[in-house]
Amino acid sequence: MPTRGVEGAPRFRSGSLVATATLLSSPPCMSAVTVERLKKLFGQRTAVAGLSFSVSAGEIYGLLGPNGAGKTTTLRILAGLLRPTEGVAEIADVDVGRDPREAQRRLGFMTGTTGLYGRLTGREVLAYFGALEGMSPRDVVARTAELAAVLDLGEILDRRCEALSSGQKQRISVARAVLHDPPVLILDEPTVGLDVLASRFLREYIGAERARGKAVIFSTHYLAEAELLCDRVGLLYEGKLLAEGRPPELRALAGDATSLEEAFLRLVTHLVAA
Repeated sequence: MPTRGVEGAPRFRSGSLVATATLLSSPPCMSAVTVERLKKLFGQRTAVAGLSFSVSAGEIYGLLGPNGAGKTTTLRILAGLLRPTEGVAEIADVDVGRDPREAQRRLGFMTGTTGLYGRLTGREVLAYFGALEGMSPRDVVARTAELAAVLDLGEILDRRCEALSSGQKQRISVARAVLHDPPVLILDEPTVGLDVLASRFLREYIGAERARGKAVIFSTHYLAEAELLCDRVGLLYEGKLLAEGRPPELRALAGDATSLEEAFLRLVTHLVAA
């Protein structure tokens, strides 16, 4: 259940979250997402070049890099929205290329620009997407009530989406993405355009989902934000995995960099100079 923080902003109780440091030292669980030798061409341009990584249940994996690094293309392939030129992507043991619809049932996908139907209320949006997921009306009502409590939606569920603030719309978008309680979440730039309080609320919710055993892929070009949240990080540059590891490991790899951002810049500089 959320509590109220600064100026009435929703906030999770700290006891509902699991300390990142503990998870970093824990052994990996079963793989929930597997990407092997993924490649995507748009004409003569290579957007993704032989990318491989995996994400375990109960882990937040940050897919980080500058604009144009291949993050969004990779995530759209995982979501079944794009077909790869080469390679394999699996969501909860389902090959996305062979059975994209079944893979999508096991996935919650959200972007920072996820659209909502402006003339529908938040409750109506959730009912609509619940029906698309094959949920019964009774299950949709029960799950909506559960998410309303967790995401503090009570005051906004019955307002039209066009009348909501950016942070409120994002909370409805989160509820839409997790309504069917999938084992894997893909969040592509979910905090774009949000203020500090809304961003913190979203990060706390993502951490709570990790504690429930969800595998989360968190894509952003805000490296400081990823350093606060992610258990492991993959640094993408020009469609390739430049480096992968826990944030402290990546900082050490880059000569004891003081931040993940500094580590990324040093590794890119070294790559270009090589």
